[in-house]
Parts: sequence; structure tokens; C-alpha cells
Amino acid sequence: MVDVTVAIPTFNSEKRLPEVLDRLREQINTEHFSWEIIVVDNNSTDKTAKIVQEYQANWSEVAPLHYTLEVEQGAAFARQRAVEEARGTLIGFLDDDNLPDSNWVAAAYAFGQAHPEAGAYGSQIQGNFEIEPPENFKKIACFLALVDRGAEASLYEPRKKILPPGAGLVVRKQAWLAYVPKRLVLNHKGREAKLASEDLEATLHIQRAGWEIWYNPEMRVYHQIPRWRLEKDYLISLIRCVGLSRYHIRMLGLKNWQRPVAFPAYLLNDLRRLMLHLIKYRGDQRDLIAACERELLLSSLISPFFLFKNKYLELGQAKIFGLREDINSLPGLVDRKVSTAP
Repeated sequence: MVDVTVAIPTFNSEKRLPEVLDRLREQINTEHFSWEIIVVDNNSTDKTAKIVQEYQANWSEVAPLHYTLEVEQGAAFARQRAVEEARGTLIGFLDDDNLPDSNWVAAAYAFGQAHPEAGAYGSQIQGNFEIEPPENFKKIACFLALVDRGAEASLYEPRKKILPPGAGLVVRKQAWLAYVPKRLVLNHKGREAKLASEDLEATLHIQRAGWEIWYNPEMRVYHQIPRWRLEKDYLISLIRCVGLSRYHIRMLGLKNWQRPVAFPAYLLNDLRRLMLHLIKYRGDQRDLIAACERELLLSSLISPFFLFKNKYLELGQAKIFGLREDINSLPGLVDRKVSTAP
């Protein structure tokens, strides 16, 4: 066992990963605890594995650098593999475009020691933008995992229904293994799956189990935002995935008896907010931020029907697959019966 594991789920990061590893090599104030780093390669087709091998050849033994492969595609699967492989009591997640401050690991360890009731806690995440973001960008900054809740640590209260993103998140391994399902509903397999927020789903399971979730500004991370992540098509696609996932996150945060009442209430409120938005902007397509807000409202309204359809489609596919397996096994059963007949 070690005190802290830094886990980096990654896909095709030969150009991004070196800077993250360089930042981790430069961490300070880590002499009084033990830590390690795990790169979880989620089926990369570039030189990611080779990059890790090159770093391992010249890496300090003080904080061992490990490599593991997760063949099932999706960020949720890569994070789950990281948790299973980690030896640390605390597990800090960094995306392959997250650059931590030089004291990030030390701050993560210190906060975990000072707050044993914290099952997870998030970083302050600033954006390093390739180009200047659009006006009013703060309204949608959270969708790019940018978080600044001030200079003081604060508790994410369940009633406010706000949680930190997976980037820069530290979790207590004990809490994750006990309460986070190995296969989340929102298993994120990229934009083509039309779903997102699997990191919020995992953290919400921990919060529902009674663990506290915190914001720790002493852990500062810089998220690299290239030009293409501020383009309209990308932002609309990203926010659509978040919106379509919203119903599951909302219901997961409620008790069973609350859900039948909450469903129509959320539906009517989403419809009301969408109508007010359309009246305010009157279909103006030039305002990027307004278009993103409109997409969030629309996809949130559709979310319960989208998830309901997909859930039963997947259930039907599973039943068909199971039936196919049963049918395929029949010839073998017949052969065995014939061969054992007197």
C-alpha cells in the first residue's frame, strides 16, 4: 500500500502525456508520504505506450511510474481499471491534458489526511486557452471541466446538486470500491454514444453513501483548451451529451419515493425554461453561448425519453444475444445426448 496514486486515463496522448509526466516529476513536498503514478492506456493507437516506457527508463524510484492497458473503450472503464490497479489509499485523477501545480500531489495528500470524512474532493481548474474564449464563456465553462469556487475550501452540499468533474478529482479508494458500480449507466464511450457525465455519476454514488465531497483550491490544475474545443460544433455536441445524460444524474440524486413526483416537475420546468429562452433570443443563431444554453435545455428535456429508449434497446439486445447463445449451444447439447445414449 502507498498513500497516493496519481492515475492518468489516456487515449492517443503521445503529444500531451509528456508534459503531464514532466509536471509530476517536478512535484514538491512529497518526502513525508509514499506515492505512485499509473498511466491507464485506453486502447491508444499511437506511441503512448512507447512514451511511457521511455519515461520509465529514467524515472525516479521515489514515485514509481506504472503502465496498464484497458481494452474496453471509455473513460469510465479506464477510471475503474485505475482504481483496481492503484495501491494508494487516495487516488488522484488527472486527464492527459491536465497540468498540475508543483504541489498538487502534496495538497491532495494533506487534504485527505485533514478530512477523513471526505470520500472525494475536486481541484481548482483553470483554463489554458489557445485562443481567447468567447464573451460570456463563464456560463458554460463548467462543461469544459473548469472550476473556480474561490480561495477557500468548501463542501459540495447534496441539496445544491453540484459536483466536481473527474479531472483533478481525488477519491478515497475505500469509498469507490464499496459504492461505485463497476459498470456505470453512463459508460462514456465518446461523443458517438451521445452520453457523458459518467464522472459525476461515480461521485454521486459516493456522496449518496454518506461520504462528503469537497472543493480544495490548494490543488490547482491547468486544463489545456485547444482552439477546436471552442468551436461551435464541438461545444454543441459536448453539451448535448451532458443534457441527454441529465435525467439519470437527477434521478440518482433522489430517493425512490421522490422520483415519480420529480419526473413531471423536472419535465415542466425544463419546458418552461426552454420556452423562455426561445422568447428571449428569438432563434438568434449568432450567439454561441446562447446556442449552447439552448442545446442544454432541449437535450435535458429529451433526456428521460432518450435514456428510456436506450435502456430498453440495450436490454432487448442483451436478451437477443442470450437467446442466440442458447441456440448456438443446442447442437453441442444434442451431440452430448447422442454420444451418451445407451
